Amino acid sequence: MDKVKGSIETLSGMQITANMEGLDAECKLLLSSKEILAVILKETIDEYKNYSHKEIMEFIEANSIESDKEVSPGRTNSQISSDNGEFALLNEKVSRFDIRFKAKNPILSQEKITIKLHIDVEGQKSYRPGYPVEKRGIYYLSRELSSQLPLVTGESNYSQLEKCYSIWICLDDIPQDECNSISFYEMTNTKNIGNCVVLKENYDLLTLVIIRLGKKEYNGKKGSDGFDLLRFLNAIMYPHKTDFMEVVSDYIDFSQNDQLRQEVKHMLGIGQIILEDGIERGIERGIERGIECGIEAFILDNEEEGIPRYRIIEKLQRRFNLSEEEAKDYYKKFMKVNP
Repeated sequence: MDKVKGSIETLSGMQITANMEGLDAECKLLLSSKEILAVILKETIDEYKNYSHKEIMEFIEANSIESDKEVSPGRTNSQISSDNGEFALLNEKVSRFDIRFKAKNPILSQEKITIKLHIDVEGQKSYRPGYPVEKRGIYYLSRELSSQLPLVTGESNYSQLEKCYSIWICLDDIPQDECNSISFYEMTNTKNIGNCVVLKENYDLLTLVIIRLGKKEYNGKKGSDGFDLLRFLNAIMYPHKTDFMEVVSDYIDFSQNDQLRQEVKHMLGIGQIILEDGIERGIERGIERGIECGIEAFILDNEEEGIPRYRIIEKLQRRFNLSEEEAKDYYKKFMKVNP
């Protein structure tokens, strides 16, 4: 499988949990990693589907990666061009991009001319925050497109507008039948009257991708549409799994770095419990509590989804390498506390 070599920063960024304080900051750190972006972009951007993860990493302009930039008239434009001027308009809501950057468009670029893609990646905890996420995505795309025209000079060279992508990764509050699904929205020529031919590159400027996870377990079929993307994202967004490194290592190679190998030993179950408990009682006790918290969350999540008791016990044995007796003991322990 196509893999790139992973850094210690990327692996450390994967150590997030749904319950850890500062999840938004950790998620942004995770999504700003070029190794992780390469996996996501290959599966969501048409222009990159025939390129390797390594090539896609080279397309990304590292110095263009920004976080928490405002999505508002004027300000978006001034920040892209490093202009210190403020162009805030009254009565406009200020929103912020999570991660935005530029990358080479290999389809349209020529030897002496580089055409770019403008990409925004958003980690969205709730798919139903009180408004349609799709509408917010379209708004972000509109601002990203309009920000390419300079405000100070007043020039409007529309021929220079470059394509924009907005990719949303939604974690929670997803309808049961929509979990582990991906939707693509784009501009398309729906009807022509008379003899006319319009090049797609002249109107294909906005693409919105909505990725809905919503489960801490992905059982998709290998080779099916979206398999690699959903499998990878489920692993890094919900990392308390015994097969975490097995899954991630199919896409990013961490094998050639001694520091990384030592880091791997502490991956399973390391979360807020390690931070609070590990320092006071020692790393070993912290890891034990981290794993126990992972087992508790696993049991409660499966119970909420209506999984029968015997199936939960079977899954506990497989996921956490437990004996049948150990699995039953954990089930009794946590279901007694949380009946």
